[in-house]
Amino acid sequence: MAISRREWLSGLAAIPAAAHAAARSGFTFVHVTDLHIQPELRAAEGCRQCFDAINRARPDFVIAGGDLVFDTLATPYARARLLFDLYRDTGKRLEAPLYHTLGNHDVFGVYERSGVSPAHPEYGKKMYEDRIGRRFYSFDFRGWHFVVLDSIGLTPDRRYIGLIDEEQLEWLRQDLEKTGTPTPIVAVTHIPLSTGMLQWMMPVHDPSIIVVNNAKPVLELLHQYNIKAVLQGHTHVCERLDYRGCQYLTSGSVCGQSWRGPKYGVHREGFAILRVAGGEISWTYEPYGFRAG
Repeated sequence: MAISRREWLSGLAAIPAAAHAAARSGFTFVHVTDLHIQPELRAAEGCRQCFDAINRARPDFVIAGGDLVFDTLATPYARARLLFDLYRDTGKRLEAPLYHTLGNHDVFGVYERSGVSPAHPEYGKKMYEDRIGRRFYSFDFRGWHFVVLDSIGLTPDRRYIGLIDEEQLEWLRQDLEKTGTPTPIVAVTHIPLSTGMLQWMMPVHDPSIIVVNNAKPVLELLHQYNIKAVLQGHTHVCERLDYRGCQYLTSGSVCGQSWRGPKYGVHREGFAILRVAGGEISWTYEPYGFRAG
């Protein structure tokens, strides 16, 4: 049956209205980062305890923010495979859909002391891609757009630095262009795009591994769109920065000071709960009760 021009125009007008309504509908999700799962230090027990606490919060989905395991950078193949198997088996405990982010400790065999050759078929990020999933991607949920980035750059001398590579930057430009400016956006990165921790962590740590070295062009691109939050990990601290209408949220860590107590004695083992309502997003950090020792 043919429709009139008025009906056709009315239908077009309803599309952005529907999208706007979807963006305003509420939901809850969890950002859980720096799990550092391993057989030692009761790490698997701690991750199970954390996942049980997340299940009690009943989120719509969970984003794991990187450093899922500890430490495939420096371990041989058999150990790296064991760590990823342990993570995947433990992750089955979560009841909500789970999205993943690549962290530096999730990259296989990069340090020479691992004894792994760069010619190994799963060297670098390939093991993560084979066993966990894509290193960068996006997804949509109830009118919000989520961009998950790979912030790990690998150097010729077998180190890692914070970096968003050119292939990914071009993909991000195209992804955001398709998304458009009205849609609220959340970006996820393991190594921070913006943090106040740089001064606190120097000179013990090389700044090139603390922050994304080419953060400026990434942020300039994100701020051309409706970026609401950037979720970060890596430093194991709880931190919120606000700039140009965007919250930069670093969600502590599951493992604290690498399963030896709270980071710096004050940042307890936990995860973040994010609540979306009315087109805005709020963030709280939730310790889950782990006690090292």
